[in-house]
Amino acid sequence: MYRFISLLLLILPFFVSAQTSSGVTVSGMIRDGNKIAIPYLNVVFKAAKDSSFVVGTVTNDEGRFSLAGVKNGNYILEISMVSFKTIRQPFTAGTLSNFLDLGLIELEEDAKVLNEVKIVAGQSDGVSARMDKKTFTLANNATQTGGSVLQAMQNIPGVTIQDGKVQLRGNDKVAVLIDGKQNAVTGFGSQTGLDNIPASAIESIEIINNPSARYDANGNAGIINIIYKKNRQEGFNGKIGLTTGLGALWIRKENLPTIRPQYQATPKLNPSVSLNYRKNKMNTFLQGDWLYTQTLNRNDFAQRVYDDGTVINQQVKRNRTTTFSTIKTGMDWNPDDRNTFTLSAYLNREKILDRGDIPYFNGDFSVRNRLWQFLEDEVKYTATASALYQHKFVQPGHLLNAGFNYTFHREDEKYFFTNIMPSFTGEDSFKLLSDEHVADLNLDYIRPLKHGRLEAGIKFRRRTIPTDMQFFPGLNSPLDVNAGGWADYKETIPAVYGNYVFESNRFELEAGLRFEYVKVEYDVNPNHNTYSSDGYDYTRPFPNLRLSYKLSDKNKISVFYNERVDRPNEVDIRIFPKYDEPEVIKVGNPTLRPQFTKSIELGHKLTWNKGSVYSAIYHKMIDATITRIATVVPGNTLIYNIFQNAGESRNTGGEITYQQEVATWFSFNTGVSLYRNTIDAFTINNRYPVPTQYTMPRESITSWNSKLNGMFKLPKKTELQFSAVYLAPDIIPQGKIGSRFSVDMGVKKQVQNGRGELFLNGTDLFNTLNPRREVRGNGFSLISTDYLETQVFRLGYSYKF
Repeated sequence: MYRFISLLLLILPFFVSAQTSSGVTVSGMIRDGNKIAIPYLNVVFKAAKDSSFVVGTVTNDEGRFSLAGVKNGNYILEISMVSFKTIRQPFTAGTLSNFLDLGLIELEEDAKVLNEVKIVAGQSDGVSARMDKKTFTLANNATQTGGSVLQAMQNIPGVTIQDGKVQLRGNDKVAVLIDGKQNAVTGFGSQTGLDNIPASAIESIEIINNPSARYDANGNAGIINIIYKKNRQEGFNGKIGLTTGLGALWIRKENLPTIRPQYQATPKLNPSVSLNYRKNKMNTFLQGDWLYTQTLNRNDFAQRVYDDGTVINQQVKRNRTTTFSTIKTGMDWNPDDRNTFTLSAYLNREKILDRGDIPYFNGDFSVRNRLWQFLEDEVKYTATASALYQHKFVQPGHLLNAGFNYTFHREDEKYFFTNIMPSFTGEDSFKLLSDEHVADLNLDYIRPLKHGRLEAGIKFRRRTIPTDMQFFPGLNSPLDVNAGGWADYKETIPAVYGNYVFESNRFELEAGLRFEYVKVEYDVNPNHNTYSSDGYDYTRPFPNLRLSYKLSDKNKISVFYNERVDRPNEVDIRIFPKYDEPEVIKVGNPTLRPQFTKSIELGHKLTWNKGSVYSAIYHKMIDATITRIATVVPGNTLIYNIFQNAGESRNTGGEITYQQEVATWFSFNTGVSLYRNTIDAFTINNRYPVPTQYTMPRESITSWNSKLNGMFKLPKKTELQFSAVYLAPDIIPQGKIGSRFSVDMGVKKQVQNGRGELFLNGTDLFNTLNPRREVRGNGFSLISTDYLETQVFRLGYSYKF
């Protein structure tokens, strides 16, 4: 069977289409020998191979010319004028900058031919020609249309999904951006909420494994940038859509006795609308989405075995109902050709109701020791306001951007727990209120150069999160009565960066440096029985370097180096205990410190007619590795799950992505990633609820994954897509997770002269995604398999006007 799956993974194709590039804008200034500007002068680009005309323009009153959309290839720049010697200058269109300035060109009686100039143009095959990011258009992903952004990501090469989090190359320390900015919906320096953002609202997703200095330094695995749809066509236009679906069509594993039923035939509903009006100097836009879904969010069957011989069999079943409402609106105002003002607002409300049952049985299931039932009632509100200003200098691509963003995010959570024991029934409840305030001020400057560009900027962030937890213990509650209280999180981050890009005939260089000062204060209720106030600060440079050598126009090799940081998120240090389940308590750790990562990568890209292959090998060295550690207090079966700094770890691996258009009706893409995760031996002390020491030996595993998809273009504007994903066993804190395999399929058809589109798709067609975990702690071991809902069928329609 495994041989069959391996063979299948090497044959089945994977297809993800990329955004196309509009080419490069090339500009320059022409003057005579007396430094006087020459207006209305012909500037022509010709093909180098046969001197045929490609594109041309004339200089303006200031003697400046600008040519947009220059594509990859070899050209001759020709400038001619009566009484001046004609200039014929060869150059090669490359792949590095969207704007290039050829600088000042002087015409003289005896003018000599200028040195060769190199110009950069974009590629359109998923991996950009400069190999720093991959861009995937969701409109071409028929298998996940109508689902969430998280579901859509699982078919992207190099991306895996584990425990509801995105991983890049087996690492979940990923910074998630929305339209290039951090947002409370997806987390500041972390990732949240991706499973509730409708994919219908998203234009494309960018994967950036080696970010430059202009990005924040957090996220050692890289950056995922989610780009919302935005139409800029003239006049009034828009798009409406409706998606419906069903999941959990049958029971994958029957419940343990005496608990409430699992969700079945779970409904999904997602209406959406996008409106845009553009006239003269004004562009306004409005986008709205409403997502309603029921999900069997967790259905985990486990056995815990303690060193004293105690055996506990259990099931964690969670029925979830979610509503997710989003409005994104704003306006662009262009008072003239040089200045643009943008005002935008993002409003979101997320409502989650979780109803769960957790029965505990003895080793042979003859006695139910406990039944734990819970209700989680959670509402999250997010409001973001942005003001952006852009000034375009006379020189094309010469820009000054200034922006201010303010975000308010509220978590209003209520938890109700019923603990049914043989001799008594206890009832615990919590109420948590957390308000997050984030203010960001950015200033960015971009200056095109003759052989590249210069980028520089500053950023200032102030972030505060006051939190209040009220705990109402029931009869014989396992938590201490002082579990509630208050805590205030305060974060201040000023940063400055510079980035330089250079390109010659054969070499490309991108070098940057970002300086960050970070100060985190965490004020804790002084009556807390374990933790006192803790915080940290650091001042540190974060360099990045990319050096590329072009073996030929379609054959390039690159070396990358960067340093990154992962700061603990506020919830990671939050002191209040929370039930993961009644006998697994999750607690934050305010003594947690950032982890720092150094990365080096070697990449190679080869392109040919209608195809390409990209390969890379990389090595990451992580200091003060952040991981969650589970320990047991002696004489108790409660497990306390707490984040710790576990010392040094390493992540080494390689990946390869291959795509080919075989015929006009069939194309494919396949990606394979192989990596080895290693955590050195370490010893930690969990301080909550009492000091407990834990030592773990050196741990390592080699894992891999493969993603493949084929796209078939059928008659009558119909497309069929087939996807397959295989994830090999991998390492998790204190254990490992087993292999996983799934197959998705989707079909879409254009109707109404291309304005309408119908689609039908199904995920995990064979119901094979059953994550199996093995965990070993101090005094216990756990083996579990989760039969959660993964198979969903969706039907949808959209119309553009």
